[in-house]
Amino acid sequence: MVDYHAANNQYSSGGAQTYMEQENDWDRDLLLDPAWEKQQRKTFTAWCNSHLRKAGTQIENIEEDFRDGLKLMLLLEVISGERLPKPERGKMRVHKINNVNKALDFIASKGVKLVSIGAEEIVDGNAKMTLGMIWTIILRFAIQDISVEETSAKEGLLLWCQRKTAPYKNVNVQNFHISWKDGLAFNALIHRHRPELIDYDKLRKDDPVTNLNNAFEVAEKYLDIPKMLDAEDIVNTARPDEKAIMTYVSSFYHAFSGAQKAETAANRICKVLAVNQENEHLMQDYETLASALLEWIRRTIPWLENRNPEKTMSEMQQKLEDFRDYRRVHKPPKVQEKCQLEINFNTLQTKLRLGGRPAFMPSEGHMVADINRAWHTLEGAEKGYEEWLLNEIRRLERLDHLAEKFRQKASIHESWTDGKEAMLTQKDYETATLSEVKALLRKHQAFESDLAAHQDRMEQIAAIAQELNELDYYDSPSVNARCQKICDQWDCLGALTQSRRESLQKTEKVLESIDELYLEYAKRAAPFNNWMESAMEDLQDMFIVHNIEEIQSLIHAHEQFKSTLPDANREREAIQAFHAEVQKIAQHNGIKLSGINPYTTITPQSIDSKWEQAQKLVPQRDKALQEELRKQQSHDNLRRNFAEQANVVGPWIQNKMEEIGTISIEMIGTLEDQLTNLKEYERSIVDYKPNIEQLEGVHQHIQEALIFDNVYTAYSMEHIRVGWEQLLTTIARTINEIENQILTRDAKGISQEELYEYRASFNHFDKTRGGGERGAKRDHSGALMAEEFKACLISLGYDVENDKQGDAEFARIMGIVDPNNTGTVTFQAFIDFMSRETTDTDTADQVIASFKILAADKNFITAEELRRELPPDQAEYCIARMAPYTGPDAVPGALDYMSFSTALYGESDL
Repeated sequence: MVDYHAANNQYSSGGAQTYMEQENDWDRDLLLDPAWEKQQRKTFTAWCNSHLRKAGTQIENIEEDFRDGLKLMLLLEVISGERLPKPERGKMRVHKINNVNKALDFIASKGVKLVSIGAEEIVDGNAKMTLGMIWTIILRFAIQDISVEETSAKEGLLLWCQRKTAPYKNVNVQNFHISWKDGLAFNALIHRHRPELIDYDKLRKDDPVTNLNNAFEVAEKYLDIPKMLDAEDIVNTARPDEKAIMTYVSSFYHAFSGAQKAETAANRICKVLAVNQENEHLMQDYETLASALLEWIRRTIPWLENRNPEKTMSEMQQKLEDFRDYRRVHKPPKVQEKCQLEINFNTLQTKLRLGGRPAFMPSEGHMVADINRAWHTLEGAEKGYEEWLLNEIRRLERLDHLAEKFRQKASIHESWTDGKEAMLTQKDYETATLSEVKALLRKHQAFESDLAAHQDRMEQIAAIAQELNELDYYDSPSVNARCQKICDQWDCLGALTQSRRESLQKTEKVLESIDELYLEYAKRAAPFNNWMESAMEDLQDMFIVHNIEEIQSLIHAHEQFKSTLPDANREREAIQAFHAEVQKIAQHNGIKLSGINPYTTITPQSIDSKWEQAQKLVPQRDKALQEELRKQQSHDNLRRNFAEQANVVGPWIQNKMEEIGTISIEMIGTLEDQLTNLKEYERSIVDYKPNIEQLEGVHQHIQEALIFDNVYTAYSMEHIRVGWEQLLTTIARTINEIENQILTRDAKGISQEELYEYRASFNHFDKTRGGGERGAKRDHSGALMAEEFKACLISLGYDVENDKQGDAEFARIMGIVDPNNTGTVTFQAFIDFMSRETTDTDTADQVIASFKILAADKNFITAEELRRELPPDQAEYCIARMAPYTGPDAVPGALDYMSFSTALYGESDL
């Protein structure tokens, strides 16, 4: 046997490392299933023949046909394309060994490190060594050069398969054995490169033999890849041979590598053409955008250079609004287009320069500089147009201001004069009273003053009309006509004013004689009318009272009002007699009166009408007040009934609350005696419930009567309900506390004397929030504040003084008794803590030690041991909850009693 370790030391260490793992794999394969050897024999034979047929020969038996080394050397020449040393043609063993050594030397020269493969084994027909040698050749010449995304050889081939089959359903290539067993991966590789050869959608995952044969037949017929595998062998083998699969798959890689190169070339051409098309598109966009922008500038400049003025302000303002629209709406997009044009031009030139293309030259007149010159001309025209617009608007604004001022003053004057002629010509003073005539005279005097004041406005109107004529205002004729009409009307008003003043002064003297009579009537009628209106308002006023005192006060006030009615009637008769005297004097002097007193709107008829209404309202008020009195008396009876019962129930509840507190503090008798007494006390409280229900019935009547206050008691129904609920809760809580103390005593083995001592200490420090200073009232709330609990611990001998060590110890204890950080300690928490401190309790370590005894010092225990040592129900409890034991000394059915024990005490998850 020839050892090639020393012969190959000249090759790189990297090559040795590359194939060492492969060779080690082959050594391990020597002990594997013979089915794999069968697959390798068939695959390697087909692979060798796929190359030997190029030299016009083939092999039938892989271990026999390579024994003389001749076909082995020929195979290496075909797959490497190199010439090997001339073989020896002798038939002797030495000639065969020399030929095989020449082949092995050539393999070693390619960087392949052969281990435990010698010429003698090949010449002797050792099948496994021969297969190992062929596999080494396949790795070197068919798989090693495969490279995909910086991975090579086996990893590269696997990555290539994964990339090619990724889009296909039911295909997940993770290795070179079971991933190919259903045949879909082979079909996916072929369909990915030659989709016309396979109808992939018709393949079924549950028919692997058909899938495999389909792929092998198509590959052999159309891809010139010989059939190297047998479908039945692959399907019937739990794990197909990896080397056979790799060998066959590498043939697909090499068969499709030419197609991959063509695809790469096509992609490169498409990329170049895409860049060129994009550049042409950018050039076309530039030309289109430049043409549109220049055309817009060409159309806009003549509009900005138009200086034809308009006659009216509104027309010029429309021009200004159009210019503002141009600035706000039309120009900004063009500014953006100009900017984008320059950006596109620069981007295009950069892309052409970077791509090695010639620079872009726009058509004549479309250069960026041409567009900038046109834009500069546009902005110059724009600036001049804006200045002209503003100056023209200022000029028209002055004319419009004067015209508007004329129209405004004229409208004010015309509005003022409207109806003045009719007012000055009316004869209203002929039937007016003296006060009306005097008022008309004063009104006329005020009008004369107003007329004189308007003289200045008349002069202003005429002056403005004159100025508009001088400035050649376009609507001067209508201004002049309106001004003339105003002047003519002014002269007419002056004449009518003088005539009306004389008529009013004459009538005033006639009516003064009866004015004093009207005045006296008004002085007496007004206060009497006010008194009657107030009286009727009081008689009809709605009243709301809440008790008898209030309704009695209203009845007394009403009686006082009725006593004033005779005097009021005499005043009414005096006023009516005075008015009759006025009528008599007017008739005697032949004066036609209008029937209206100028000093008052109160008529004799209204006085009589209100007096009759007041007379009717008095008995109605009497009736309403008496009904309300009876209602308030009924309400008062309800209040007294409720108060009589509430004043008994309220103190009874309060006394019971205090008695319960006393019972929980005094601790008379054993805990069982206390529990019995409390339950009897609870029954006595429950028996009192009918009194509460009776009080609820009375309260229901009070609510229906809408009574909201009760001066006869300090207790409301809400207070009674809250007190009753607190009483029931307190007695239940106290009973529960005694029951918990009994459970604690029995579970922890605490004596009755120790429990009394703990209760006495707890009650002693259960004080007010003030911490028990002199004069502080004890509240016995059933919980200790932190400082009260600390004082209690000190009294029991715990070292929790105010120093660093004491504070740490107190913090530890508070973490036990108050885990939720409420700041208070209940008596039950106090008892639990003291019981843990003073009694012997089981621990997780003690339980583990007990299980270890039952398990005969093993680290695990079995179900049989548990059933043998524990009662049936407890044994089954442990078996159902113990996790399987996974230590190195585990046996079938071993259970982990350690984790189970720690979980019992909360030290791990159960």
